[in-house]
Amino acid sequence: MTEGTVRGRSPMKAKGEADRAWRAAALLLSCALFIVLLVPPLSTLARHYEYLEALQYSAFLVLCPSLLVYGAPWRALRLSAGSSADIGRQSASEVSGATVLDRRALRRRREKGSRPVVAVGVLFVVAASFWRIPLTVNALHSHPWLVFVEALSLLVVGVFLWTELIESEPLRPRLARPFRIALAAVSMWSIWVLAYFVALSHSAWYRSYPHHAGTGISLSADQQLSAGVLWFASGTAFISLIFFNLFRWLKEEEDPDDALGALVRLERIRMGSAPAVGSAAALEGKGVS
Repeated sequence: MTEGTVRGRSPMKAKGEADRAWRAAALLLSCALFIVLLVPPLSTLARHYEYLEALQYSAFLVLCPSLLVYGAPWRALRLSAGSSADIGRQSASEVSGATVLDRRALRRRREKGSRPVVAVGVLFVVAASFWRIPLTVNALHSHPWLVFVEALSLLVVGVFLWTELIESEPLRPRLARPFRIALAAVSMWSIWVLAYFVALSHSAWYRSYPHHAGTGISLSADQQLSAGVLWFASGTAFISLIFFNLFRWLKEEEDPDDALGALVRLERIRMGSAPAVGSAAALEGKGVS
């Protein structure tokens, strides 16, 4: 192996190590955030302040799932035996110790059409809306044990969505980048619309949260903080993803002149000896004339 080869591989190796470090950090942050918001004292305070309940909701639905999917813990949890490259080169049954997740990753690559992704998007919007309507939020206040049901259901739905938005070995998004941008935007706006209802309300949106004049935080401030938490948390995750996919999409687009040149070269290869035959015919025509 030459010195140039070693030098050429060093940056790639360093980049791979940095990527693994970032993914491990994201996974640890996801687990820590999930646990901290699920147990006292924050879980207890979330039953008294709407903005802390909104923080719980945002973490369970958006922050924890996005960090978890980016962390890609599937191999560490023995849910996957191969990488995306392994699944791409061969069938899942040929990958050593292939799991259900590996076979699912292979099926996702072979599936055509956007119906499964649309179903995931609809499920996300329904779950996001269900756990923010007054009926369920008031029930969370009256029955604190329901927070475990909320956390698990939102986490699962969020993981389903984010596996359609970012790569998580061995799973890859089924949609092209422009459609990922659209899916992220719709998901974000479904949360923002719910936040608008709370922020613009002149009366108590969630009546189970008591607000007494002169004590604690006011009703208006609590509801506006709650909306701000929803906007900030969802915007941080989805807007960064939207711009990332937008820049990558524009970067991957071919120059029209380069694409035309490639098509011409491909046509010449396909035609084979057609140019030579055409030249011979032209010379023969000149000789006759």
